[in-house]
Amino acid sequence: MSVRDFLFALLVAAVLSSAIAVVHARHLHRQAYIALSGLQADRDELNIEFGRLQLEQATWAEANRIEQVAGTRIGMKYPTDDDIVVLQP
Repeated sequence: MSVRDFLFALLVAAVLSSAIAVVHARHLHRQAYIALSGLQADRDELNIEFGRLQLEQATWAEANRIEQVAGTRIGMKYPTDDDIVVLQP
């Protein structure tokens, strides 16, 4: 085997190994892109859920709702004039 044949075989091996490396890199890139797409979909769903929860929190925190719950569940009411005591210093 001459030096020329050896260099040719070496170059063929280098080309084949680089081709396999390119295919492997593209495969990894596709897998990463699929994972990224899934994570972005999860993020979008979580953002929608967060918006719903913020809306629900705002609804539960309205003054009318708090007043209604305080009156019905706890029995709270506004004090009458007889219940108010003013202290002088």
